[in-house]
Amino acid sequence: MLARVLAMRAQFFSYRSHLMAKLIVNRLLLGILTLFAVSVLIFVCTQILPGDVASAILGQGATPEALVVFRRELGLNVPAHLRYWNWLVGALHGDLGVALTNKRVIIDDLMPRLRNTLFLAGYAALIAIPLSVGLGVLSAINEGKWSDRLANVLTLIAISLPEFFIAYLLIIFFAVNVQWFPSLAMVSGGMGFSERVFQTTLPALTLTLLVAAHMLRMTRSSVLSVMSTPYIEMAFLKGAPRRRVIVRHALPNAAAPIITVIALNMAYLVVGVVVIEAVFVYPGLGQYMVDGVSKRDVPVIQACGLTFATVFVLLNTLADILVILVNPRLRHQR
Repeated sequence: MLARVLAMRAQFFSYRSHLMAKLIVNRLLLGILTLFAVSVLIFVCTQILPGDVASAILGQGATPEALVVFRRELGLNVPAHLRYWNWLVGALHGDLGVALTNKRVIIDDLMPRLRNTLFLAGYAALIAIPLSVGLGVLSAINEGKWSDRLANVLTLIAISLPEFFIAYLLIIFFAVNVQWFPSLAMVSGGMGFSERVFQTTLPALTLTLLVAAHMLRMTRSSVLSVMSTPYIEMAFLKGAPRRRVIVRHALPNAAAPIITVIALNMAYLVVGVVVIEAVFVYPGLGQYMVDGVSKRDVPVIQACGLTFATVFVLLNTLADILVILVNPRLRHQR
């Protein structure tokens, strides 16, 4: 009898593991399909831009013969579907092409800037995630009190203000008035870690104010939504203090939406830094893309767009997998 029970239990856990693995594989395949669709959209959008790339680069004084030769050099005489296929295969092999303006290999200029962007995003995330989750739980514990109302008002203000406006406010106060930090985030490859942190503090604080408000409100609402469930009410009826119920029972069960919103804001920290990097003249991937747009360098725009899309899809796919792992209800078919 005991052997039969153990066999049934082993079969149940095997089935559950197989089902969870199937869900994870489905999320990975969906992420790959999404990235493929985004790559098609990026290529199509860059190809239908108004104007002619060859004319924009050579200028109005270019002769028709020179335009024909230059279009042939750029491969514009090849059908669009073949150009997309060649670009996609090259991207899968790490070849994003050559910039039209300076004839430099794009991947050589893109990787250092991507590292700068990831450093800035990681710096902001180290501040924003613990701060927002902690304050969100604290607001849920003190629901209806003055601290909770103050947090709601401040987060609503932070969400409503444009990101460039917050950046300029921080520059005026911290760089102009008190002169604690530089107004421009100038970093280089040979710069030490402490100096890099000092230079990127203002843009990191700007990003922190933008994403922490959203994560704080989501953490608070997720915890409070779990608070109305029957098992939480039973814990209160047993005399458990509110702080203990939230930390030990409500917060773990509210982890799924919190993980999702953290992943979305992490993606924003990488993808949405274009404006912040332009304000602080930070040599990141967003600034590289802005330069490519201003110079109409289509291969650079495509490479930056594909990189941003890859980071966004990877973070969201990782969030889906983590939600499956932490939420037992998603491991079983309905």
